[in-house]
Amino acid sequence: MDLSTIWLLAGPPIVGGIIGYFTNDIAIRMLFRPYRAYYIGGRRVPFTPGLIPRNQERLAKRISDTIMGSLLTPAELQKLARRLLQTERVQAALLWLLKLALDQVQADKEQKTAKVLANILRDLLGQSLPRLLKVLARREDFLEVQLNQIFDQVLLEFQLSEDQSDKLVDWILQVVVPPDALRQALIDFLTDRNIQVIDEGFREKTSGTYWVIANLFGSRNALTRLRTFCLDEREICNQRLEELIVTLNVPQRLKEWLQNLSLQNLPVSTVRQLRKTLRDTVRVYAQEKGAEFLEEFGKSIDWENLASLILSRLRSSAVLNESLETVSLELALILERYLERDLEKIVAQAIPILNIDQVIIDRVKATSPADLEAAINGIVKSELQAIVNLGGILGLVIGLMQTALLVWR
Repeated sequence: MDLSTIWLLAGPPIVGGIIGYFTNDIAIRMLFRPYRAYYIGGRRVPFTPGLIPRNQERLAKRISDTIMGSLLTPAELQKLARRLLQTERVQAALLWLLKLALDQVQADKEQKTAKVLANILRDLLGQSLPRLLKVLARREDFLEVQLNQIFDQVLLEFQLSEDQSDKLVDWILQVVVPPDALRQALIDFLTDRNIQVIDEGFREKTSGTYWVIANLFGSRNALTRLRTFCLDEREICNQRLEELIVTLNVPQRLKEWLQNLSLQNLPVSTVRQLRKTLRDTVRVYAQEKGAEFLEEFGKSIDWENLASLILSRLRSSAVLNESLETVSLELALILERYLERDLEKIVAQAIPILNIDQVIIDRVKATSPADLEAAINGIVKSELQAIVNLGGILGLVIGLMQTALLVWR
């Protein structure tokens, strides 16, 4: 068998295998390459750019439709949200946020948090609370239970101690009604008109021995002399009044009276009326002047200093640090109950907001053809190489069939 006969029989399998191999390889490469269009004489060269770069926008839309239609459906998103929002995960996230917020407050050097808290407290006591007080004060039962409790447990059982009564008696006799004040009170009382009324009453309403004394001597002259004595002999009169107070044992009597002074000694009806009067007085005052009082009181407080003190106390509060975990758990349970009821609505509202399909489209369109080729090759490189090898094998098989046909002929 000469060389031409060998080539005639071996050529078809070899050429068929080479053509099949390189044809598939070129076809696969033409899916991605060339990456851009080429032009000759102003006309685009056919098959440029490659199939995928030329149809990348439609490919992105198809990928987005496939993912949103079969993978990221609302039901799947709800399942994903339920897995992500399990109570343990939500509690851990909330606990982290609370600790982060506490650390932020502790590290606040510019006192921003204190200023915010000061504004909140100022608005609460200066504006919100007065308006609320006006509304509540219109009710007949405004603070009824609290005021009754204060009256029954504090005012009704209040009684001065011995030391308190001593100090109060000293204050009354030295500040309220000292001898000079008593002297001046006598002078103011003993006017000519009052002296005349006393003298006439004494004459008309007495009988027996007192009538004789009243009509023979009268009281006008004695009262007039007493007034004159108080006016002319100021120092002596004060001394006589002071001696009289001691002689009559006024401090001790006044002390005993103050110690025995208690609402419990009053009749039950009087006590009830006093309690009702207290409630009505507080309610009327709160309705008419309570808002004004709170506003003026709020203006007198240094809110920033108060807020700084509150935050300083919170920073070092062991109770606050220990309660963060409990608070985060309660918040997580509240969120879980809310999600159980409205998760479907939330997911339905979140899908248009997230616009996942457009994100997928934009991401695929923004990927360069080279990166897209590398990504696809990274996933199905062995499968694509198998297609190339299969093309070579098929070309070889067809060549062998042609050689067999030639031999048979």
